[in-house]
Amino acid sequence: MRILLDECVNSQGHECHSARYAGLGGLENGELLKEAEAAKYDVLLTVDRGIQYEQNLSGRKIAVIVFCAKSIGLRDLLPHVPACLVHLESIQPGQVSRIGS
Repeated sequence: MRILLDECVNSQGHECHSARYAGLGGLENGELLKEAEAAKYDVLLTVDRGIQYEQNLSGRKIAVIVFCAKSIGLRDLLPHVPACLVHLESIQPGQVSRIGS
C-alpha cells in the first residue's frame, strides 16, 4: 500500500502538509526547523526520537511532537493520532511532546 499525505484539513481544523509537499523534503533537522518556522508552521510531527537532544528547541517559534511507535509504519502510527490531537490543543512554541512508548 502506498499512501501520500498531500494536504488535508482534519475534523479539528488543523491544516497539514508533508515536508515534501511544503517544499522542505530532504532538509536535515536544524534546517528543517528553521525553514518550517519561516514558512509559519506551528508544529513539526516527527518520528525522530533524538531531535530534542540534537537540536536546541528553546526560543523556537515551532513546537515538536515525536511519535514513539513500534515502527514508522502507518499501522503502528495511526493509534497515536488521538493523543497527538490532544497535544496539539496545548503545545507551545519550543516545547517537545512525546507520544507513545
